[in-house]
Amino acid sequence: MAVSPDVIDRLLAWTSVDFSANHRPPSWGRVALATVLSVVLSLAAGAALVAIGERLWPATTGYGHFQFADYAKLTVVGVLIACTAWPIVTRISSAPRWLFFRLAILVTVFLWLPDLWILLQGQSAQGVAVLMVMHLAIALVTYNLLVHVAPVRRRVDRRAENSRSETVAP
Repeated sequence: MAVSPDVIDRLLAWTSVDFSANHRPPSWGRVALATVLSVVLSLAAGAALVAIGERLWPATTGYGHFQFADYAKLTVVGVLIACTAWPIVTRISSAPRWLFFRLAILVTVFLWLPDLWILLQGQSAQGVAVLMVMHLAIALVTYNLLVHVAPVRRRVDRRAENSRSETVAP
């Protein structure tokens, strides 16, 4: 069963994937800064949430998924993927924040599926709840750092800039 081009065009229009960005992508330096901050703050948020979860529910102390090594590698990989996606989204969309926000929600919901799976396998409901909040916190931290530290930049109109310099010249 083939998807009609009309359906694809409507989907691209609805998601603002139009390859006609009226802005410049964020600078690589800003993306790198946002990436480092996202990794550090996401790991810190994860550690804080584990500590809170263990404090609220002492039975979760020592829970396997609460081990720093267990969640840190997945956190770093997820943040790096998101930080790679942001500059791509800014290049393919005329509404990159709108699209990236919705992608962040979609990915977060998708990442909750393994959490729900381990819950169904008999894992601690409190432990799984903390894992789900960790996914949400990582998404919030990473999204906000990317769109605020590495925002899209206003497109410079070279023609207008050139005409201004010509009128100012002696």
